[in-house]
Order: sequence, then structure tokens, then C-alpha cells
Amino acid sequence: MDMSYLAYKRKTVYEHVSDQEKDIAMNLAEDYKFFISKAKTEREAALAISQLAEGKGFLALDTINRPLKPGDRVYRMVRGKAVVVAVIGNNPLATGFNIIGAHLDSPRLDLKALPLYEKSGLALLDTHYYGGIKKYHWLALPLSLHGIIIKNDGSVVSVCIGEDINDPVFTISDLLPHLAKDQMEKKLIEAVPGESLNAICGSLTDNNAGKEDKVKSKILGILHQKYGITEEDFISAELSLVPAAAPRDVGFDKSMIGGYGQDDRICAYAQLAAIIGVNQPARTAVALFADKEEIGSVGNTGMQSSFFAEFIADLIEKTTGNYNELMFKKAMSSSWALSADVNAAIDPDFEDVMEKNNSAILGCGLVITKYTGSGGKKSANDANAEYLALIRKIFNQNNVIWQTGELGKVDQGGGGTIAYIMAKYGMDVVDCGVALLGMHSPFEISHKLDLFMAVKGYEAFYKS
Repeated sequence: MDMSYLAYKRKTVYEHVSDQEKDIAMNLAEDYKFFISKAKTEREAALAISQLAEGKGFLALDTINRPLKPGDRVYRMVRGKAVVVAVIGNNPLATGFNIIGAHLDSPRLDLKALPLYEKSGLALLDTHYYGGIKKYHWLALPLSLHGIIIKNDGSVVSVCIGEDINDPVFTISDLLPHLAKDQMEKKLIEAVPGESLNAICGSLTDNNAGKEDKVKSKILGILHQKYGITEEDFISAELSLVPAAAPRDVGFDKSMIGGYGQDDRICAYAQLAAIIGVNQPARTAVALFADKEEIGSVGNTGMQSSFFAEFIADLIEKTTGNYNELMFKKAMSSSWALSADVNAAIDPDFEDVMEKNNSAILGCGLVITKYTGSGGKKSANDANAEYLALIRKIFNQNNVIWQTGELGKVDQGGGGTIAYIMAKYGMDVVDCGVALLGMHSPFEISHKLDLFMAVKGYEAFYKS
């Protein structure tokens, strides 16, 4: 079967897989839904990935005191927010790696350094939005609070409030339509100012407090009683508000998955599932899970930092016992990489922003995106033709159903991934991920069979 024909004609996966594969895809989707229900922040995702990897025989790289050999399975957690996983291959590392990289962070509302205040008889949490959001999406929505607090004595308090059915939730109230005349006359981007994204967190008073801030005092008392924290401890905390809803099946046929954080945890989960299925590849297989992609891949856990290069350098040292800079550069420039990030599927209600011939369709398989960026391919990687031919060959030979994608019309907008950062090492890289509807919304939609094809495609790439 000529799979390139299927890609060109955008045939659906459902029409071209066996009943057995459909069953595998449905079971995979259930595992994936459980994963994203427990991994709503990059810290939670990194922890879940490391635990799943350990359960499949991967060892922490820094605990291994012997030379690495083909078939060894290793990983490294980076500051609790990023992870790198690898399976050592038969070929010398200088001949290059097969690398897939996804990101673990998603748009959310972060609490400010001193978030708790009182106004009009309510206690509120002041937030700063993270990543690209439509601010009105976050109004009148049940929110859960996730994160950690480092107390003055250095102890760590983990926080997860709002996920259990018996937990309270938080919310940002919306203006009633009866009084929203002025608001609704504004441009959508101006209707909800960022400084108004304040979450309601309490209303009872502390009768032992002074004349002011009795509600705030009550909340601080609850927090001290439950977690042993003071208001100053908020300064050394990472706390985020995310949608409290669990992922759900979408549609009468239950063919789709709706849920928060699928950009980019659907690709992260797919590449984890893929590398778990790799035992002793020809080329060393690497799964990279980075942080902070939604804000430019900055910081010491983002792709622009040195953590990935240090991991590769350690692999070379522990495998050859003879690390040098030239070997590192040759290994990186000889590598093949997929930037595993999502793309936008055509939405039937918003078709006018997409160029139909070059846009992904939900349920039509793994999406190859030659370039991202905006306008004149600004900040794009723009993969070369030779490498695209190689990826096509790998997918076609392994019956991976795929399609091409583009993030909207040329002048409409655009976006970026970690591909151009990976390319700085000289490696060949192309974006390759799952299509979504409602990207960056609190309830993104993916297709179960696209997830299945992502795992199948990524595993074929690792084993090629």
C-alpha cells in the first residue's frame, strides 16, 4: 500500500487500520487520559514520566558507575521540570542519535509572588497568565491549584487542590450580561484585562483578626493549619491554576479526547510510549521532554539551556570513556530529530483562517510540518528536502499514516516550536506531531487514532 498516496489524499486512519489496531488505539487512549489527568503541570508531567520510565527498566544516569553498553536504558530528571530518556544503540555515538523532543509546559495561570488579598468581602488570588491564552476562556471555569511551596526551613509542600470530587475549586467570576454593555463593545482582546484574572478563594471572616482583611486572615489561618505555611512562603512557591475538569471522550462514537494540556503532552506521552518499546536500536534513541516552550524555551529547564547538551556529553563519556568536543559536535550534527509538537487541525467553524490544501485534518494521522514560524517563515526551522524524504520513507515503510500540516494561512499568524533550537546543533530536524482543535484552550480536542499513529511513527523513527 502506498502510504504517501494516503497522506496526499488525507485519508482517515479509521479506514486504513485493522480492528485489532483500533482496539490497541482505544486502550492507548485510556492510558493517555489517565496520564494527562495526573500531569497538569510540567512538574507533575516530569515526575510521571520518570516514574513510568523507571517502571520499564530505565535507570537514573547519574547512579550508573560503569560503562554504558548497547541496550542500556537511562534517564535524567532536570530540576523536577524536564526529563531526558535514552536507550543506547549498537552504533558508535559519534554516528549520531535518533532524537524526539516534546515540551511539558502548557498555558496556565501562575500565582504572583504575593497573591493573596481581600476585596469587597472576598479573598482572591492574583495571577499572571503563562503562555498564549484567550483570557475570556478562563472566566467562570472550575480551577484547581497545583504546585509546590518551599518553606523557610527548606521543607517542600506539594499542593493539589481541586482534582478530587470532595475538594473545593477556585474560579474567576465573569461579568453578568445585564451589566456588560461596555465590556461587549470592546475588542475581544481588551474585554478581559490580565490584571482582572483573580481567582476567588474564600469569603469567611476571622473574628479574631483586626478591623481589616478578616477574610484574608481566615484563609492564611487555614493554609497554616493544613500546610504549616505563612504568607511569606508564597514568595518561594510555584503555584498554578489549571482547569479542574478531567479529560473526557468526545462525540457519540467516543473517537476523540477533550482535555487540558494536550499541547504538548499528547506528543510527550506518544514519544514516551514509543521509546519504552525500543530495546536495542541501531542508533541511540533519545526522548527529550523540555520545559518553558510556551514562553520561548528560556530558563535553565528550557530548550535554550545547556541541560540537553550536558546529557548527551555524559552519554558519550559513559559509553566511550573518552569524551571530547569534536566527538560531541559530530554526534549532534549527525543526528536525526523530530520536534514532537502539535499542529492545528482544520476547524469547520473557522475554516477561513486555514489554507485547506496544506492544513491537517483531525483523524488523518501524524502531522509532518515542514516549517512553522510566522509571516515569511520567521523563527522557523524549515526542514530540508533530503531529510523530509528520509522521514517519508521511514513512515511509508512502516505503514504509518501521516499528513502534512501548516499553522494557518501565511499572513494569519503562526507559531514556533523547539525545532530551530535543536537545529542549532547541526542536526536534521522537522516538526512532527498530533493535530488539535482548540489549541491553547482549557479543553483541547485530539483524535485517538492520531495518537496511535504518533506512537507508531515515533517508534518506527527510533528503530530506523
